[in-house]
Amino acid sequence: MRHCSVQVRGLLTRDELDRYNALLEVGAYLEAQSRYDLSYILQKEVDLLIQPAIERLKEKGRQRDRADEEYLASLKANTALPDDDLE
Repeated sequence: MRHCSVQVRGLLTRDELDRYNALLEVGAYLEAQSRYDLSYILQKEVDLLIQPAIERLKEKGRQRDRADEEYLASLKANTALPDDDLE
């Protein structure tokens, strides 16, 4: 079973995290029993389960990019010299 990233795991709700951990535990058991056909199905369920957290992570990145852009624009506006000061 493949784990998701720490960043994605951190954005799972409590219910999602509990379900994620349970699915991985069952998947590990199935893999120990060489039942890879069934663990594959569980992996697909895990992939579906973490999709909302992945979207939340993407949105956090977009918000950070917007904040960076606003900050850089404010720096540019504050450091811009009036035309009279150029002479």
